[in-house]
Amino acid sequence: MLDQLDIFSKQRYTITSALPYANGPLHIGHLAGAYIPGDIFVRFLRLNNKDVVYVCGSDEHGAAITIKAKKEGVTPKEIIDKYNQQIKDSFEQFGISFNIYHRTSEPIHHQLSQEFFLNLYEKGEFIERYSEQYYDEEYHQFLADRYIVGTCPHCGNEGAYGDQCEKCGTSLNPTDLINPKSTLSGKAPVLKETKHWYLPLDKYQPWLEKWLIEGKKDELKSNVFGQCQSWLKSGLQPRSMTRDLDWGVDVPLEEAEGKKLYVWLDAPIGYISATKQWAIDEGKDWEHYWKQQANPDDNSTLIHFIGKDNIVFHCIIFPAILHAHGDYILPENVPANEFLNLEGDKLSTSRNHAVWLHEYLEEFPGKQDELRYMLTSILPETSDSEFTWKDFQARVNNELVAILGNFINRVMVLSHKYFDGKVLLGSPLTESDQEVLKELATFPGLIQQSLSQYRFREALAQFMNAARLGNKYLADEEPWKVIKNDEERVKTVLFVASQIVANLALIGQPFLPFSSTKIFEMLNLSAKNWDEAGKSGLLESGHQLGETQLLFEKVTDEQVEFQLAKLANAKASNALAAPKAAQKANVNFDEFMKMDIRVGRILTAEKVAKTKKLLKLTIDTGIDKRTVVSGIAEYFTPEEIVGKQVSILVNLEPREIKGIQSQGMILMAEDADGRLDFVRPSTDISAGSIVR
Repeated sequence: MLDQLDIFSKQRYTITSALPYANGPLHIGHLAGAYIPGDIFVRFLRLNNKDVVYVCGSDEHGAAITIKAKKEGVTPKEIIDKYNQQIKDSFEQFGISFNIYHRTSEPIHHQLSQEFFLNLYEKGEFIERYSEQYYDEEYHQFLADRYIVGTCPHCGNEGAYGDQCEKCGTSLNPTDLINPKSTLSGKAPVLKETKHWYLPLDKYQPWLEKWLIEGKKDELKSNVFGQCQSWLKSGLQPRSMTRDLDWGVDVPLEEAEGKKLYVWLDAPIGYISATKQWAIDEGKDWEHYWKQQANPDDNSTLIHFIGKDNIVFHCIIFPAILHAHGDYILPENVPANEFLNLEGDKLSTSRNHAVWLHEYLEEFPGKQDELRYMLTSILPETSDSEFTWKDFQARVNNELVAILGNFINRVMVLSHKYFDGKVLLGSPLTESDQEVLKELATFPGLIQQSLSQYRFREALAQFMNAARLGNKYLADEEPWKVIKNDEERVKTVLFVASQIVANLALIGQPFLPFSSTKIFEMLNLSAKNWDEAGKSGLLESGHQLGETQLLFEKVTDEQVEFQLAKLANAKASNALAAPKAAQKANVNFDEFMKMDIRVGRILTAEKVAKTKKLLKLTIDTGIDKRTVVSGIAEYFTPEEIVGKQVSILVNLEPREIKGIQSQGMILMAEDADGRLDFVRPSTDISAGSIVR
């Protein structure tokens, strides 16, 4: 059946998970975004004897690293050495099964990245262009995108970076920002001419539309396809592949002294350089995993597991680079996940609003599978999802402990109690036994079908349904009662139940690797491959079981309260430590009086299609009824704000947002955590009242 599923029909696979920035530790959002799905998929392939290389590594270049280094007063190398090891250790302890976890600072990566650049350069693929880019006069340097912050022109977020607004997710150019500021000096940068090499993405747009939009319409997840379609519909533009930076891969041209490769040129090449290093270490041929073979049927299947914010780079920019090069295979799929939120708010590294993996490992020792299970069950596969500690407690206690652990423990305890730990077939199988074993045989196919469509939550649910089948079987057969009258029947009941346990160990390996290992140890059975899944003879009659082990423990109220207190304390500390926004430059009274701010009332509110941040509002301003687009959908639902009074700047120059003419701006207050609230009168006042 496996080979009937197209995605599993080939023998060789190249699997990647996004390279994490080596400027901070890992949190649960990273696991849920890319690494748990990738690991489940890879473990499944390996169980099917596929030739798989699973690669990842630290992304150790770019402005984020240098910003962190400047803040801590150390060198970029000190930052990457520290976090590379911490990230690598966290992955290993969580059982993420990379063939290699590499580093983009290694010489082999620099060399390969430069070879890629020169290949495209010598083919004439780049556009050489002089342009004006932001320059910090106080620090005497050009500013990389992440060294510039300003107001997002799409949602009004005042902390948007020069490459992306992390509030609304829109990709930006630094010159798009309103009121840009240098993160180095805090001052407004000036535009200064510099030369860079641009990849003409517009040249590749027809090819991308054919390969991606036409060719993968029925393969990509809806969230991935929608974002790609939106990008292409907006029209691709040339994008600079070089930067004026002092940290990164040198541009291999004499005339480009002091310039570095754009991190989103060199970072994806990190997958290839990691494979190349692994192949050297293992005596393999790395080209079998990345380059086109003489017979296309021998090509490896390339799949990228990433988070939402990396879709454009893995679906558009990196494929365009590979296509322009000409020797490399293209991604078969990019099953990206959306964002994971935490306790009603966005995960935030800077605000310490996160569940850090290294801390979890210390506070919940030996409970890696519990977190793997929780995150798999709530993966943000096509829309954002949320982690809460109460939900974590409920899923561990009510599912892992009460269903899976309880069933396996009862089978082991009863087998040792009644038959000294031997699996024995007593009386012949009844019709009900045969029905149970027949149903058990369906679960491997259901799981692999779900995995073939990257539905990991669904696959995990099928695994748990197999455990539920075992629990129901024991409850129906009641061997603890039957033992009084029919020992032979109890032997058969526990024989059937043991087959279910063995199958749970086998099919659970992609999801709960540590627990599956324990179950195999308890069964005194070597690990099995997927082709044996669903069989009713994994344990022969007369087989001697091992010792019973505790698989899972309940999560206590005290543990949950401790974690919630940590988050609350971090929030309180942020509020105390957060620098107050600097006062803006003085304006004279006449300039202030030009602003016409009035009290208005929200008459209607609706979400703007294909956005998650924007609401379209109809406001009664007292002088008219007008449309305003506001980036508040993350904090308010349309239903709860209709009828509310607001303050509105009515003489703001209208502008088009997502095809809607917005005529004004709602005034909002924002605290240190980014939470928004309306600036409004304390008592009801007539619409049109002037705010003075």
